[in-house]
Amino acid sequence: MVVGIGHNEPGNPLPMQAWHKSVHTVAGTGDDIYAVRDVGTVNIEGELAVVIGSTATNLTLENAFDAVLGYTVANDVTNVDQCPVDQRNFQGKSGKNYTPLGPWIETELADPENVATQVVINGAVVVNSGSFNLPSSVAATLVYVTRWLTLEPGDVVLTGAPGTDLPVQPGDTVDITLAGIGTLSNTIV
Repeated sequence: MVVGIGHNEPGNPLPMQAWHKSVHTVAGTGDDIYAVRDVGTVNIEGELAVVIGSTATNLTLENAFDAVLGYTVANDVTNVDQCPVDQRNFQGKSGKNYTPLGPWIETELADPENVATQVVINGAVVVNSGSFNLPSSVAATLVYVTRWLTLEPGDVVLTGAPGTDLPVQPGDTVDITLAGIGTLSNTIV
């Protein structure tokens, strides 16, 4: 299962909100992202993703990371103009390969609350940010999700875009690098 997190970006006054994102949208590094056309702007969102390693329910801030196997890079692709008409994020986030993950799962990340994120589009650095800019911490995100849903090994929780949501066009190549993890590279088609 993939759990997306909304409203966890700098300056958003709304409370964090989770939703299920289809596993059929998952892709790897090097895979093309097939942008849904004629429905408005397509954004990429560079995010830290948490990969669950053990059954997790009702986690606390003190034990949230005990359930974690590791971390990877995520790109939560979104047709943003669908969001106001689709509160469940089905239309806006269900395109083919709309959830690239990778390049691997890092199990030895020193501090998930302090992971620098760099987004490069067509070779130009467009954003430097990181998990330290999320209004709700990575641990708080896991606490929130497991208050409502039991997570199982292999589940993935996206943590939100810390100012890393940017519009893209067909032909753009997107590289999202998370310090200590690696680079996820995809092309928009």
